[in-house]
Amino acid sequence: MPFQSENSFIPIPPPGEDELPYDDGEPMESERHRAQMDLLIEVLKLFWRDRDDVYVAGNMAIYFSELQAKKNDFRGPDVFVVLDTNRRERKSWVVWQEDGRTPDVVIELLSESTEAVDRGDKMRIYAKLLHVPEYYLFDPFSGVLEAYVLDRATRSYLPMPPETNGDVVSACLGLRLGVRHGTYRGLAVDWLRWIDAHGRVLQTGEEQARAAEEQARAAGDEAKRLAARLAAYEKQFGPLPGGDSG
Repeated sequence: MPFQSENSFIPIPPPGEDELPYDDGEPMESERHRAQMDLLIEVLKLFWRDRDDVYVAGNMAIYFSELQAKKNDFRGPDVFVVLDTNRRERKSWVVWQEDGRTPDVVIELLSESTEAVDRGDKMRIYAKLLHVPEYYLFDPFSGVLEAYVLDRATRSYLPMPPETNGDVVSACLGLRLGVRHGTYRGLAVDWLRWIDAHGRVLQTGEEQARAAEEQARAAGDEAKRLAARLAAYEKQFGPLPGGDSG
């Protein structure tokens, strides 16, 4: 329902992302929480860098009703993904400006101060009001991952069974989520990672650069080995026919 002015019945458009607060004033719980959020977002953006129909963000306000917008009482998810939308810069996600689109996947990073809300009010809002198909909870310090899928008939979440190795399948994204040990931003701990259908961990920008350097180094080493073999052959048998021995 559109807003109305007090002195007339002329509809007033509801506020949008430029008018609504987009900073909830709540910092991430710890350095590891912030790094985990950035890791999940960075990797997906790199993986889908050629797609314009996916939006990935985190720690951003989501507005879904006029009352909630007025009260500003809902902290945004740590990580969320929206499919079938357009990729552009946003200050916040305002449902009535997005043709009613809501997140397809939400990930919350648990902490002592947020766990009750993540399992209570937020879980209820994601299920009953936003109808988010997949909801994940991850504790960056214990390394425990929980996955839930929406039962649309009851508008409640059901536990999603993990695979034998503990990974869970995101049917919405065609990817998996799993816990892997590694180093990110100098922290060597267990991280929640995106994994492709072949079991390969999706790489960060730093990991991609390191892999490219290793491939270049391996190619250079192989070229040196071949040159040494050729030199040894020509020393024993003479130049190859048609070759240029210099």
